[in-house]
This record gives sequence, C-alpha cells and structure tokens, in this order.
Amino acid sequence: MSNPVKGAGRSPAGKAPVVVVAGGGSAGHIEPALALADAVMRLRPDATVVALGTERGLENKLVPARGYPLELIPPVPMPRKPTPELLRLPLKVRDSVRKTREVLERVGADVVVGFGGYVALPAYLAARGRIPIVVHEANQSPGLANKVGARFAHRVAVAVPGTPLPKAEVVGIPLRPSITTLDRAALRAEAREHFGLDPDAPTLLVFGGSQGAVSINNALSGAAKDFADAGVGVLHAHGPKNTLVVQEFPGRPAYVPVPYLERMDLAYAAADATVCRSGAMTVAEVTAVGLPAVFVPLPYGNGEQATNARPAVDAGAALMVEDADLTPAKVAELIVPLVTDADRVAKMSAAAVGMGHRQADEVLAKIVLEAAGA
Repeated sequence: MSNPVKGAGRSPAGKAPVVVVAGGGSAGHIEPALALADAVMRLRPDATVVALGTERGLENKLVPARGYPLELIPPVPMPRKPTPELLRLPLKVRDSVRKTREVLERVGADVVVGFGGYVALPAYLAARGRIPIVVHEANQSPGLANKVGARFAHRVAVAVPGTPLPKAEVVGIPLRPSITTLDRAALRAEAREHFGLDPDAPTLLVFGGSQGAVSINNALSGAAKDFADAGVGVLHAHGPKNTLVVQEFPGRPAYVPVPYLERMDLAYAAADATVCRSGAMTVAEVTAVGLPAVFVPLPYGNGEQATNARPAVDAGAALMVEDADLTPAKVAELIVPLVTDADRVAKMSAAAVGMGHRQADEVLAKIVLEAAGA
C-alpha cells in the first residue's frame, strides 16, 4: 500500500494522499488513530494510510487486524514532564527520529497525524519543517509529546474545551461508526446470547482497559453474591494477563468473566450500566452509546482520568469512585442498587446522549486531508 518516494510533503494536485498516523502504545492512542484512518479512507478511497508503531505496542495486534500497514520505529521513553531523564536520551531520540524520517520518505508521507505517546514524539521531530503535522490530544492535560508537536503543527485538534495547547480546535475524539451508530436496544438480545448472559436480567458491564484492572477485578468479583441475590447479570472483562474465579449461583443470572472483549459494540449493547476506568477513549465511547457509568479513575499519572470523567459526572450520566474506595462492600452499597433501578438508569442514559462529538472522525479527517493538500 505504500507509494514510491518522490519527495515528502504536501500532495501534488491529483496525487492520492499518503497519511501517516502515529498513535502506538495503548488502545487509547491507537483506536482514535484507526478511527481517523477509516474516516480518511471513506472520504478519499484512493488514499494510503500508514501507521507508525514499536515492536512492544498493542498496535502490532490492532493495526494489521484493521488492514493497515504498520511501520516499526525505535521507541522513545516518554516522561510525563520535561526531566533530566529526557536529556540523557539524545542518542535514542536521534536514532528514532532518523529511522522515522526514513519511513516518512519511503512511503511518501504528505501529512503526519500524532495522537501522543512515545511513537508521536519521533514522528513530530522527523516531520518538522518537512511535512505538515496535525496533532490530536484526547486528554484535557496534554502529554509531553503533544506539547512539543503542537509548537510547530499545522493544526491542533483537541477533545475537550480548555485543553492548554496553542491553536487548539475542539473536535472531540474519533470513534468507530460501530460505536457512534450503535442501537443498543436493537442488539440487546443478540448481544446477551453472544456472551451467555441472562436475556432479561439487569446487566452490568465491567472492564478495566485493554489489560484489565486488578482493583476493579477484586472489588466486583468480591460482590458476586450481592449481584446474584439482586438478580443482576455481570459481563466482566478481567484482562488477558489476569485470572478471575467467580462463585456460581445456580438459578441466578450468570456472572460471565472473559479475558478480553473483541466486540465492544456487543458488550455495550448487552449492558444496562458499566464500571470502568475513565481513559479519554473509554469516556467518549461510554457516553456516545448512552451507557450509565461508574468511573474508577486510574490512581496514577497526573489525574487526567478523573478530569476525563468529570463532565459526565456533572451531567448526571455517571458516578465516580476513587480506586482506593472501591471495595466489595462499596459495590454492594452503591453499584448494585444503581443497576437494579430502571428509572435511574434511564435518566443517566438520557443525560449521556448528546455529550460527545459523533462526527469527530470525519471532522478530523477533513482537517488532515486539508493539511496534506488533498
């Protein structure tokens, strides 16, 4: 799918644009990059989209599965703030930038789109002064890579107002059409049958990101009897590296543990509410499908997950529980009554609808194609 090199930069008139996306590492960086890629291909079927990544990232699984070529570059460790550690890595940075520049020249890149993280920084530095750059920031508190890239970007797109980057334009987070057009009610019966869930019971979806979350796993599975006694079914994605043993209660709705959810659309359709982390991508998807949530922010980093969750909480679409406060007793006290209260669930769902930017993928794709000169 790559094009021969005839000089990197803006696409000449009539030339099919080549878009390079840099969003490796976590699903929170990769999924918006792939949603953008899909939107670019819908708008310009003649385009080429190439993804940058490293050999250790989740992109090695997700990108090829979506049909896009993946070019691997050396990772650059990313401290959250400028530190002496970064200054001690000039050789690694220089090597990664050189190899990234070789990739950009080889594929004939017309624009580089970065989503933050350790793949984006070398992409920004390699493209600087040569190829137009578009930055997308999903969090209200930008990471170091996007702070650097925004300084010399052609356009800067952000998910939420108040993001402290220069020239920021609020577009939302690019999401897959399978999420933004999801009809949960229409898919409910199919979704519950797919996962082996009770077709009629109130149902809770539990997940902790692509790798799972031990604290969420322990607290929710520890309340299995409370869910069973209340007649609540549970679909719990515990993470591929974790195990989860849950007591069964015959005659009660099933508590279904799975390592990973390949079909998030069906998981959302099966559920009446969810307990999850509050990464920017997760919050955007959960609110887009109108799913009431109990957000449990990751207790590390610079607090961006709590910031991500706050608008949904303020709108009445979600609750927030600190990670340290999440215990089986808290689950029984707060979450079981929520899932079994149909009126409250309906009001929270209605509050979530309309919060997000459902067309963010195509809005960003148009910005990217304009930057490419296409």
